[in-house]
Amino acid sequence: MNGAAVRGQWSRLWPCAVVVFVVLLAFYPAAADVYSVSVLRDTLIFGLFALSLDFLWGKAGLLSFGHAAFFGLGAYGTAIVAQFLGGSPNSTLIGAAAGTGLASTIALLIGYFLIFGGVRGAYLTIVTLAVSLIAQQIAVGWAAVTGGDAGLIGTPPPGFSLRGFSYVFVDPTAQYWLVLGVAALALGALWVASRGQFGRLLAAIRDNELRARTLGYDTSSWLLLVFVSSAGLAALAGALYASLSGFVAPDLTGLFLSTEVIVWVAVGGRGTLVGPFIGAFVVIRLQEVVSSYSTKLWPLLIGLFFVALVFLFPNGLLDIVNRLRGVVSGRKAAS
Repeated sequence: MNGAAVRGQWSRLWPCAVVVFVVLLAFYPAAADVYSVSVLRDTLIFGLFALSLDFLWGKAGLLSFGHAAFFGLGAYGTAIVAQFLGGSPNSTLIGAAAGTGLASTIALLIGYFLIFGGVRGAYLTIVTLAVSLIAQQIAVGWAAVTGGDAGLIGTPPPGFSLRGFSYVFVDPTAQYWLVLGVAALALGALWVASRGQFGRLLAAIRDNELRARTLGYDTSSWLLLVFVSSAGLAALAGALYASLSGFVAPDLTGLFLSTEVIVWVAVGGRGTLVGPFIGAFVVIRLQEVVSSYSTKLWPLLIGLFFVALVFLFPNGLLDIVNRLRGVVSGRKAAS
């Protein structure tokens, strides 16, 4: 069996493995307590947030150092609109749509001037960092709407009402399944979008945008589409977090969360789409374990862990699977 055939088998087996793992996760509440289910639910939300950055950074090559601004916009938009509407079954759904639409609109405006203005690389990273700082200052300063430093408490859980039938996701297991379903759909949609001609175009832009533009592609429009889509997905993750935790605070828009999400993507494997979920789970789990012994040790250990990962597995934890795949492919090709 030649190497191309082996790689083809792996490319077909990998999505199947992800589907099987999602199915196993669906049965997780049957074997875990309510607290563990809630923790994994929140981890999946942050994994969805990391997925949004991976689509932008890993597939299009644009690093946003202020991605938490879009996450926070989704969270605050959901909380403010839902509380304003008075807790009707559709209030959180409308709030999530408003928050996601607001984040996408702001991303469209910012992205248009940056991307079509030729801003790339470190300069784009710095501008997005400034956006996150501005968003946090607005969240703190506009206390009459955002609650200031105290944030907003009491965001109603998600639900819907249609033709007399209404349902609200109050049960922790139902909330977990909701997040798992949204995360699986988002992962599947981005995986399909990243394949075929669109995926090859993004890879060409990421590797050499000038060459892709010379070949006649409108690279700025495609990058803007990815930037807006990434911001909208980050806002959706923020909307889920606000409605399921019932609380939003200025930290959700700040620099620390923007840095954390970059670490999650890098740890899991940039450009893999699945890796951000793995990275979020590993880092958050390590934080819980270390913080149970000492809260002061966590910043030091995460720094050491990240440095060690860069030296041992610069392409993230999924690089272990790729290395094993290479070994197996080499043996099968030799046979």
